[in-house]
Amino acid sequence: MSKRCGLLCLGPLTFHRSAIGDKVHLSQGYCHARRANNTFSKGLVFSSRTVKTGERIQLLIEAEAPNWDGALRVGFTNIAPESRSLPLPDLAIPDLINTSGHWAAPVPEGLCKAGSELEFWVSRSGSIYIANQRGWKKKILKGMDISKPLWAMMDIYGKTCSIILLGSKKGSCCLTRRSCETSPWQVSDTHALISNDSPRLKPTTDGEDKIDCVACMNQQATVTLPCAHRCLCEKCFVGVIENFGTCPLCRHRIKEDFHYKSL
Repeated sequence: MSKRCGLLCLGPLTFHRSAIGDKVHLSQGYCHARRANNTFSKGLVFSSRTVKTGERIQLLIEAEAPNWDGALRVGFTNIAPESRSLPLPDLAIPDLINTSGHWAAPVPEGLCKAGSELEFWVSRSGSIYIANQRGWKKKILKGMDISKPLWAMMDIYGKTCSIILLGSKKGSCCLTRRSCETSPWQVSDTHALISNDSPRLKPTTDGEDKIDCVACMNQQATVTLPCAHRCLCEKCFVGVIENFGTCPLCRHRIKEDFHYKSL
């Protein structure tokens, strides 16, 4: 059982730290998973805890590798990640779905562009759904066995080479429960990570795009780092320098004496 901080908390949710594909590197408090660009496979990752029916797993597609075809695959399994022997199979499809207790389906490539935010979940009827921040929703698989505990399963496949786990939420007619904050890269105020009215890029009055800070996702990103990524607000920049010392997008090291220019 994962630790919960209140009645409305689903518990922390990260990628499982030990059950990962051979070509995957985890960082940012086990919320960021990146597959090496020299292959299209060996990118399996799982959730750190079991998930509930109706619990929407929220992902950000951070980066693409255009030299490959296909994209992210998502699904669920009732085989505990910690019980798996390493190395993991190369692919979710067909390697895992041909074995008992695994269900997965490909996400349409058009939904897996860098910067896209997605949700996927399993319904009480055993169907897997996927949705994006614009309100698009589709059933991508049915016939799951939900009588046993389930872990989320993601295959960082093909063009998709980097994803960030933003958390999860489970709504009802009266309230919405959410996963609690597990890293400084997740939203701290009410965990409002994906919503139709708060996309990552927002138009401003002068016609330019406003880029949200990737750390708090609330303030405008105004700090341009030495690697040329403009991805942090001034407040989060200080915390990133003190705790990590690297760009949150490309891991380029930021020197302590770096003096940024604000937008």
